[in-house]
Amino acid sequence: MTNLVPRENLFTNLFEFRRDFDQLFNHILAGNPLAPEFIPAKKSVFLPAVEAYIDKDGKTYICRVSLPGIEAKDVEIQLVEHLLTIKGERKTVRTTNGVEWMNEEIVYGRFERTIELPESVMTEKLTAEYKNGVLEITAPLALTALPRKIEVKYAPAVKQVGA
Repeated sequence: MTNLVPRENLFTNLFEFRRDFDQLFNHILAGNPLAPEFIPAKKSVFLPAVEAYIDKDGKTYICRVSLPGIEAKDVEIQLVEHLLTIKGERKTVRTTNGVEWMNEEIVYGRFERTIELPESVMTEKLTAEYKNGVLEITAPLALTALPRKIEVKYAPAVKQVGA
């Protein structure tokens, strides 16, 4: 029984985790900014925001990708079957020599997003337009995928004659 983990270390770690979690939750509820010990030290990966929807009136699939600070020539779009992949890079244009940072929240680097298109999208007619830092990808929908109204016909009731 010498290879068991000492219980006091296990429980101490659990209690410390619970205390830290409670502190974080209390900061959020109180509306206070996060304490410095809860702010992640390392940079995160740039992941552009995406919104995609189907405009039933326009019979169109629309996908918008927010790419601020990225030039159109640095964006690559690939389509394999119904998987749309958007790749690119947000390049840093700043110098770090002799600079004292006050805030550093903008993330730079390569990114890649893959979006599964609905089966109803006519992928051969995809178009992409880049304007004001937003990439908009559109495609018409196949007519068979759109809902259609089916008329219900009225059939008069047949009277049965008793024998």
